[in-house]
Amino acid sequence: MARTKGDHEARRRDVSEAVWRVLAAHGFAGLTLRAVAAELGATTGLLTHYFPAKRDLVVHALDLLAERTASRPRRAAGQGLSALRAALLDILPLTAEATASNRIWVSSWDTALADPELSADYARKYAHGRTRLTDLVSAAQQRGELPSGDPERIAAGAQSFALGLVVQALFDPAAFPPQRQAELLDDYLTSLTSLAAARSPYEEPPVSAGPVATAAP
Repeated sequence: MARTKGDHEARRRDVSEAVWRVLAAHGFAGLTLRAVAAELGATTGLLTHYFPAKRDLVVHALDLLAERTASRPRRAAGQGLSALRAALLDILPLTAEATASNRIWVSSWDTALADPELSADYARKYAHGRTRLTDLVSAAQQRGELPSGDPERIAAGAQSFALGLVVQALFDPAAFPPQRQAELLDDYLTSLTSLAAARSPYEEPPVSAGPVATAAP
């Protein structure tokens, strides 16, 4: 009997689940057609029907990761600074699911850096994230909750802080449990909000007219 479209889609979902389990257990370093086939209980020949080459498997894995990340439950956003805080908390590995996604994401960096096309795709994803954060920063500025500096620059700083915290929490979860991650994020946001009534922390300081002494590197 010929397979129906439903059969094909069901098999593809099974393959995707097997890919995800391999990623969760071994990261991108362990993502091979052989490993996925073993997880699926199938032959590598069957998998080549879906992924003719290793790169096709990697691209599918990245798409799957993006879909899983996008479908994760999100915190109630609120408005202004509250919405910005919620968006940054959603980046952090505060739950088992978020930790698994972040571990897989970080393990994919080496693969992406070695592939110009994938690297460009990652750059676009990070730029998209900064755009979203920029909108949230602008809204918080309009409410007087953040200083009036360049919202794109503030958003880039916030994204960089959150991603750096992700890496530290993954490598040393005992030192950076979920509660401490949230506290550190709140400390970071407080450092911004405390300047809301003063000059922006991103304004260039006045340049002295006299010579400036420099220390040796």
